[in-house]
Amino acid sequence: MIMKKDFITITDYTADELWQILHAGTSIKSKQKKGEEFTPLRGKSLGMIFHKPSARTRISFDVGFFQLGGHPLLLTEAEIGFGKRETIEDLSRLFSRYLDAVMIRTFQHQSVLDLAQNTSIPVINGLTDFNHPCQVMADLLTLTEYRNDLRSQKIVFIGDGNNVCNSWFHAAGILGLNLTLACPTGFEIPQEVWDESQVLAQKSGAVLSITHDPLEAVKGAQVIYTDTWTSMGQEKETEIRKKAFEGFQVNNDLMAHCAKDYLVMHCLPAHRGEEITDAVIDSAHSIVFDQAENRLHAQKAIMVKLLAPEVFKTLI
Repeated sequence: MIMKKDFITITDYTADELWQILHAGTSIKSKQKKGEEFTPLRGKSLGMIFHKPSARTRISFDVGFFQLGGHPLLLTEAEIGFGKRETIEDLSRLFSRYLDAVMIRTFQHQSVLDLAQNTSIPVINGLTDFNHPCQVMADLLTLTEYRNDLRSQKIVFIGDGNNVCNSWFHAAGILGLNLTLACPTGFEIPQEVWDESQVLAQKSGAVLSITHDPLEAVKGAQVIYTDTWTSMGQEKETEIRKKAFEGFQVNNDLMAHCAKDYLVMHCLPAHRGEEITDAVIDSAHSIVFDQAENRLHAQKAIMVKLLAPEVFKTLI
């Protein structure tokens, strides 16, 4: 019996496997741009659970699974009562009888782990408060379209050590990237993520660091990444965070210290005028909407790997 594979955290995959997913994403994107039919998931169904709203996650998974020939199905909280009207364990067993895979976007990371532990079908993490692996795979896919060697790039994440940042450190540690987090004191990534990433870096040669000086961080940087200072569920901290992050805005003054060919990234939605200015996000250096598009292609590659592994091999 073949053990089922999930996509819950980037650390579940080797460097070779991550590069294969990125290569497959490039191949799938090329097929779509050429108008080639590619429907390896015909007859399969994907259940989608959203405890957190999202434009990109909803559209990219729904459209992506449809384009692959399958049927995406939105499972609303009113219908399934996740962990309330019915236990996660019982729902997991039910999903395993009806569906071929489940994507969940939720708050507690443990909910995804519990779902995966009790299903016999692949579970895809669409986001938790702990990490956001699908976003970072799309980010990496985007960078490969602009840079030939990601290991040669100085990448700086400016802002909160949040779920996206956690997945970035995991990816950098595995792939051997040069990544710096510039954040105010008290907004670093969790110690467990730092420790995990350092262990991974010892094997891959990654250069990882955290600083509280954004100006020093961006000197000579080729890739600048930022995200909202206040994530969903933290709205009560908005004003406190705005004050704490003063001086960490991605603006033209800060970007003047980067490499001349720098790229700007943001996972969206952007709070324009807070963590990033219009002048930067709308500039020629911005690849923000390439990132957004590549959520579609990267996730299609992930879904093909999980549900049609033999077809996946032909893409890499």
